[in-house]
Amino acid sequence: MVAGISVAASSRSFRLGWGPFLGPKPNSIITPTYLFSLPIRRHDSMIRSSRRRRTTVCFVVDDEKLSAQFESRGEAEEIEKQISVVRLAEKMSRKRSERFTYLVAAVMSSFGITSMAVMAVYYRFSWQMGGGEVPYSEMFGTFALSVGAAVGMEFWARWAHRALWHASLWHMHESHHKPREGPFELNDVFAITNAVPAIALLYYGLFHKGLIPGLCFGAGLGITVFGMAYMFVHDGLVHKRFPVGPIAKVPYLRRVAAAHQIHHTDKFKGVPYGLFLGPKELEEVGGVEELEKEVNRRMKLSNSSS
Repeated sequence: MVAGISVAASSRSFRLGWGPFLGPKPNSIITPTYLFSLPIRRHDSMIRSSRRRRTTVCFVVDDEKLSAQFESRGEAEEIEKQISVVRLAEKMSRKRSERFTYLVAAVMSSFGITSMAVMAVYYRFSWQMGGGEVPYSEMFGTFALSVGAAVGMEFWARWAHRALWHASLWHMHESHHKPREGPFELNDVFAITNAVPAIALLYYGLFHKGLIPGLCFGAGLGITVFGMAYMFVHDGLVHKRFPVGPIAKVPYLRRVAAAHQIHHTDKFKGVPYGLFLGPKELEEVGGVEELEKEVNRRMKLSNSSS
């Protein structure tokens, strides 16, 4: 920036009296010409003490340089905006890739587990009725344990979520409460852990006859059904790790998703810890109003995105 400087100095007038250095005594005859041409010697100390200088400094800013500076600042802001747009596009592309990866894993696991479960049920019942006698008690036990295990897993998941995942296993479950980096997270290990007893029960019940093997088979089948439902509702509907289609329009499942979203806000000390009975848990702690707000928020967000 170019600036011009102007200095204006003003001094007060002063009167010179007689002194040993100012020429002849007053009684001497002095002509007017001689008075104004007195040879005054340099006495810096006397002159500096008798004069008071006032200095004014003015800065004149060059308009062209100032406008150029503003233009360069505008260009820098425009570049920052372009960088932000590029970063946002990269983030969205990465999210789409992660969702596709998890979708492939979910479809393959769901199709594989469903196919094996159907074949296991068909093989077991056809094998049981091969001798001509229909084992009604065993079949009823298998069906009853399938429903019971599926419902019981909700209460088991609620207890484990509160007493284990948010306690001693928080170092693993914490990944689920933080922004995810990549298609998977450490918390997914719990799904594999629950799959181990289900596979073991199904294996034992499939290759053995009798009431106890039938009950084990039914328990393993119920755990499998709950795990698949949990994956679609929790991972797909709530956290949108993959699209779930018409499931998102089921009214009760909307409330389930909203209730679990409130769990991630810690507004009611982590409640609800369950999934499918989450709205009931919120009612017990007085969170109905907050639940309705979250349901409406998710519906508006869904309508605006579509």
